[in-house]
Amino acid sequence: MGYSRRTLLKTTGLAVASAGLAGCSSQSEESTATTTQSTEDAETTDAESSVTVDATTAVAAEWNAMRARLYDSVALATAGRLGTAGRVAEDVFARFEQSSGEWGAHEQLEATNEQNYETFEEHLGAAATALSDGHADEGIDLAMQASDNLLAAQRGRVDPAVVDALGLYTFASRARDVEMLAAAGEAAAAAELAHSVYESFEDAPAHEVIEDASSELYETFEAGIEGAAEANDASTIQQSSRNAATAMVDASYEVAPKSVAGAGHLALMQSVGFDAEVLAGLGGPGDEYAHAAALTLYRARAADVAWLVAQGQTDFAATLAGDIYAHFEGARAHEALEHADHDAYEGFEGGLESLKEAAESGDLAATEDALQTVDDNLLIGVSALTGGDSATLFEAAFFRARLADARELVALGATDRAASVAEGLFARFEENEGNLHEAIEHESEDLYHRFEEEHLEGLVDATKAGDSESAVTHAQGAMDALFEFETAVGTTAEVSAAEAAFFGARGFDAAGLAQVGATDRAAAVVQETFSFFEEGAGGYHEALEHADHDLYESFEGALGGIRMAAEEDGDAYGAAKTYNQQSIDSMYAVVATAAADAGLSATASEHMSGVFETFEGARVHETLEESDHEAYEGFEEALSTYVDALDEGADVDTSANAYAASTLRAQFAVVGAADEAPIDHSSHDHSHGDGETKLTGGPNVVEGVPEDADHVVKLTAVAFEPEELTVTVGDTVAFEHTAGEAHTATASESGLPKGAAYWASGGFESQEAAEAGWDDGEGAVQSGQSYVHTFETAGEHAYLCIPHEAAGMTGTVVVEE
Repeated sequence: MGYSRRTLLKTTGLAVASAGLAGCSSQSEESTATTTQSTEDAETTDAESSVTVDATTAVAAEWNAMRARLYDSVALATAGRLGTAGRVAEDVFARFEQSSGEWGAHEQLEATNEQNYETFEEHLGAAATALSDGHADEGIDLAMQASDNLLAAQRGRVDPAVVDALGLYTFASRARDVEMLAAAGEAAAAAELAHSVYESFEDAPAHEVIEDASSELYETFEAGIEGAAEANDASTIQQSSRNAATAMVDASYEVAPKSVAGAGHLALMQSVGFDAEVLAGLGGPGDEYAHAAALTLYRARAADVAWLVAQGQTDFAATLAGDIYAHFEGARAHEALEHADHDAYEGFEGGLESLKEAAESGDLAATEDALQTVDDNLLIGVSALTGGDSATLFEAAFFRARLADARELVALGATDRAASVAEGLFARFEENEGNLHEAIEHESEDLYHRFEEEHLEGLVDATKAGDSESAVTHAQGAMDALFEFETAVGTTAEVSAAEAAFFGARGFDAAGLAQVGATDRAAAVVQETFSFFEEGAGGYHEALEHADHDLYESFEGALGGIRMAAEEDGDAYGAAKTYNQQSIDSMYAVVATAAADAGLSATASEHMSGVFETFEGARVHETLEESDHEAYEGFEEALSTYVDALDEGADVDTSANAYAASTLRAQFAVVGAADEAPIDHSSHDHSHGDGETKLTGGPNVVEGVPEDADHVVKLTAVAFEPEELTVTVGDTVAFEHTAGEAHTATASESGLPKGAAYWASGGFESQEAAEAGWDDGEGAVQSGQSYVHTFETAGEHAYLCIPHEAAGMTGTVVVEE
């Protein structure tokens, strides 16, 4: 799901009446004539012959696939998987923005009704934000409003019989969502969702449509979805919901021509493909969780800078800030944060630079201001990556790390500084930062009172009074209460990754203590941390040993190395940095092992194998094969590849996207509009065979990436990655196509350094020539190719992709002497 996150509009709550859309931007007579499929065959009834079947039908089916994915986010939110629900909504937004071309879902929605298009984007963007921020009810409501926007567009663009058939498929996809949750082990949530689907069906147009079409299929659907709602075991729920979905598929052929029903069926298969991708990622917290754990450790490390400045350790504090930046640049969480929330990513990096400068100057006030910037943006990043309860679990781990800081400040005799830390935590808790206050109170009134009223308030009072003994007692009591909360609400893998952040922070605490001469206390911190780990640390010990025994041993060895360095007046900070990497590696190890142990990748593979079996016996199989044999073969090949990817647990995202593209092409093929399909054809024999493509590259557009390239910029669907690249004069950069339709790498004439020669894929001498060349199909970088350019002039070189500039696909190469 990676892409640069855009600024999302706030919802206006504007309702768009579907009646107002009828006839709003219908296709021209010429385009309709070129794409209309005749329905006057032997199998078509008189009623069916009145239904217009053309490329617009395939677009409406694609909108149905998007509606299905919005209901995926609703299903996930119902199960409490708010982080995943938010990412699904964000992915729908990204795919919508990337669906370029005349017959793409984006342009067709915009052409149908400008107001409805804008409202859809507002609802979708706000839904993604609400879900990612942990607001389930608001996110669900907004996702359903976005779905209604697409339904309004369908009603305004295609015949009622098409809308009726697609409406049945919407309920089929919702039944499949019930099946997905049950397969993921969320039986209670699946039953709850089935009940919700049943209730909404009673008031929906689909109720009357299927009842009129076939009383038998109507009864089968109701019995299936009601049976899923009343079942207690996952197996029964899966079978009942699958029966309900099958009834809706069969009913669609009763209300619309087979080409329409086939397009809708393929769109359903596309949505089930995305369900499988989600299912594969539900087996454990996922890499995003490990990324968020790493960011939590950065939060704790950055907080150490302030107390070190207060202790007069300005050079060491500045080094610490600089090392956080250096580590982040090469970390797995780097790209993840940049994709999850680009503003937070930039705010974090900018804040770190300010933090280092402030520390160097010894300005404590400026240091604390910069620290606040760092912390705010990392907190946003954690929420963007995980959201919901997961973000709260990390907040608890961060609070534990800060309480440990207060404990060590007391040991140094800096009780005033410890009081400041304690008061700050109390204020954050009262403000419900990271939803920690509400989550603890909801979990246990006793735990809430013990943490806040007994220990956190007690810590504030004790540090203000200079009572070191009581301060230590209350700091430990508050930490213990938070740990109890973590283990109550999190799985072993979740707690282990959060604790890895706490353990890493304790390693740096020991290094800081050694730096100020408190070597005995530094050694004691390591010993306490080691003992806590040996006691189990909420399952962290066993989880790490199970995940990677060698890493487990090196983790323990690195922790012991800090103690040895402190006791022997060695480089405790260097040892802490080594241990830091072991801690971060452990986050990813326990998360990955949890996913493998859950076995949901295999379940997802079985999910898609079922699609293959269904397709082989479905009516759409013959329809597609007769309509376009190449599209038929491409669909089967992509489906088979996707099943293998899920089975092997490798290249799942890539295979899922390829499967979605092949399904979209098939949707257009069955309605007789294969040539209108808005997909990238550039990957098909762009440099082989007798035929030539419409697009050509030109000078310096080559196959693959040259071995002598110094740097590579990836051309993704609508972004250059990295967006900004720093090189040296004489360096060669390969702009490699990795996703989406054909791209260009075209210098912005007004954004070049003085004296720089103009550069662009296609070898053009000006931006105007490059844009004109693109109109003629020149200068394209297609699948498997790269454009290569050597930079000889220092300065900032701004550039863009001509077909995707409007989507924000721009970049900068900074050339240094």
